[in-house]
Amino acid sequence: MNDYSYLKEIDKEHSNLIKGLQLIQAHEGYVSDESIRAASDYFGIAEVEIEGVLTFYAQFKRIKPGKNKISICDGTACHIKGSKQIIEWVSSELGIKSGETDSDGIFSLETVACLGCCSLAPVMSINGKIFGKLDRKSTIKILKEYKKQ
Repeated sequence: MNDYSYLKEIDKEHSNLIKGLQLIQAHEGYVSDESIRAASDYFGIAEVEIEGVLTFYAQFKRIKPGKNKISICDGTACHIKGSKQIIEWVSSELGIKSGETDSDGIFSLETVACLGCCSLAPVMSINGKIFGKLDRKSTIKILKEYKKQ
């Protein structure tokens, strides 16, 4: 059972729900069923209404992220240089699609609009560490290194 005392940083007004959910996600990495109940109790808002907010805003994650969070850039430069192939290779190697976490909870995969490293295209990051100028061989090698950890 988590301690949601950090929610006390925010006033209990209904208009602060999104701030509260953002705070929960910052602490947990996602918004769990347990945290929805805590937010419901704290803000006095029905759980079903909170679920509605979570599904409306793409910023909220409902699935616990894996230990290693992979973000693959699909911005213009990366797209032109083959990011779609990088996504396919990573998906195939890990057995997950963008937006999913593997069954072991080791890897999460997401496609992002830009990582801000256009000169290194195509690019992916793992837990914030940037890997650029990727090809199939380097991508698979990087993933295998993280699998060993």
